[in-house]
Amino acid sequence: MSNLKALLTAILLSGPAVAETPLVGLDRIEKASPWTAVGRLEIGQSGFCTASLIAPDLVLTAAHCTYDTDGTALRPQALLFRAGFREGRVAAERKVVQIARPDAYSYTDDSSAVRIANDVALLRLHQPIATHVIAPFVVEPHAVTDGPVSVVSYGRGRETLPSLQQTCHVKASFRGVVAMDCNTTFGSSGAPVFRRDGERVRIASIVSGAAQVNGEHLTVGMALPVLVASLRAKLIAEGAPPVANVRRIGVGGRTSGGAKFIRPGGS
Repeated sequence: MSNLKALLTAILLSGPAVAETPLVGLDRIEKASPWTAVGRLEIGQSGFCTASLIAPDLVLTAAHCTYDTDGTALRPQALLFRAGFREGRVAAERKVVQIARPDAYSYTDDSSAVRIANDVALLRLHQPIATHVIAPFVVEPHAVTDGPVSVVSYGRGRETLPSLQQTCHVKASFRGVVAMDCNTTFGSSGAPVFRRDGERVRIASIVSGAAQVNGEHLTVGMALPVLVASLRAKLIAEGAPPVANVRRIGVGGRTSGGAKFIRPGGS
């Protein structure tokens, strides 16, 4: 049994199944406005992921969304963040000028829980988005280990409209990997997983991919706080390169391995 399958099986057996709420399409402005900092990340000519604004000039997504299908790391110019994308309209649109990925992340290491635990990328935008236009989300300062969460994502069959799952649950976490019973699909990679604290929501994890274990669908993500802090430091240390012109690009198919989503149309 692979390292990844053994890990997910252990997580699956660690707790009972919990009922989840259905997806709700954010098709009206009053539904969508609290989630405008979630957007679609266009990836070269190969597809899209979901991503989130966590500072006026910083976007959080999955690391595998920043690679081509052959495992080549993409240049920042291949990425375009479209905040609040709904049926062709955007609240803001920005080019990407810098990408930071964890040193421990390996795109080709399909069987490793280490890959999932490090499947995070931080993107610097060429121009900040004013906070009075879009308020960034805050990253949860503590690792999520259990309890209810929410997910906002794009995906296959809902490429042009974000969907909210108000309640799904963290089944367990182990070695930096978080397993959830959330409803995600191709294109949901990088989607924010929110933990609610009263009226405030914070990003507690992001979607890395999905796996079928013993007939049950699991969404997998990672613990965030330490990773995000280290990636912020890495962006500062490496410095942003000069801004380049970026051609606006369409959405095509994308394939990948391991627990990542692998159908065309989204990563």
